[in-house]
Amino acid sequence: MITLAHPWLLLLLPLPWFAWRYLPPHRERVAAIRVPFFRMLTDAAGETPSQGATILRRSRFQTGATLGIWTLIVLGLAQPQRLGEPVVIEKSARDIVLALDISGSMDERDFTGADGAPQQRLAVVKSVIKDFIAARDNDRMALIVFGSQAFVQAPFTEDLQSLDGFLDQTQVGMASPNTAIGDAIGLAVRTFEASEVDERLIILLSDGDDTSSRMTPINAAAIAADRGVTIQTIGVGDPEAAGEDKEDLDALRDVAERTGGTYFFADDAKALDRIYRQIDEMTPRITTSTSFRPTENLSWIAAGAALLLGLLTLAILLVKSRRATA
Repeated sequence: MITLAHPWLLLLLPLPWFAWRYLPPHRERVAAIRVPFFRMLTDAAGETPSQGATILRRSRFQTGATLGIWTLIVLGLAQPQRLGEPVVIEKSARDIVLALDISGSMDERDFTGADGAPQQRLAVVKSVIKDFIAARDNDRMALIVFGSQAFVQAPFTEDLQSLDGFLDQTQVGMASPNTAIGDAIGLAVRTFEASEVDERLIILLSDGDDTSSRMTPINAAAIAADRGVTIQTIGVGDPEAAGEDKEDLDALRDVAERTGGTYFFADDAKALDRIYRQIDEMTPRITTSTSFRPTENLSWIAAGAALLLGLLTLAILLVKSRRATA
């Protein structure tokens, strides 16, 4: 499909006619030659002398070529363009932060795998999260890991395959052995400062009690709620554990409720997989679509045709002029 970017410029097409019709002819003074016996010469030539200027007339060829060149110039100024097929771009309307506990207790091998053998908690969690990430096409996601401190392992990205790579590099204890749930929530909220979407979700997974945060999980959750951030919390491991392995599941439940989220608990791989599937259903993918049609500017064709026509006209006129003087 070919259209004009500036069709209103076609109004310039009749401009030469208006100039011919309403503007006076171009005047140019030339030197005259006095000829003796002028009257006798005109009588011999059969001409009747008169006073006034001589108006030169163009040939039909010159007029047609001039109008053709003018039409091509105006058409080029109007910018003809070829429209391509519509291209639709879908962008995520929700940003998700995965906050993952990698404290020392995540090294426990008390999760049952598909083959019934005990597996490391973090290994199972990473496997389930990978499936969750793979199902979230068009979402922007970030990964935060926390132990004694919280770190941004991967900033917001739509390249979810690269997020898998960052998840593979995550190991137990790389953020120190303790648990800083409140700091992880605070860091996730700050990560959303660069977000331009209204739907903001944190999925926080932990198997322990907050032992090293500078801000309590409850206070961090209050800030998150004030910023419009929803937190889904997942507790994993042994709820009957004591000592350093004790879990504060009530805190995780409170964090979720304060932000309008939901609390879950998983004690094996199947339960964890079921939870992430449930979260996926609860937070369907939201996208905003923008479409555009790529354009190819064809003005160069009109400009080139005008140039070729002008050169061809000039060449023909030169040939005629030489023949006339030969």
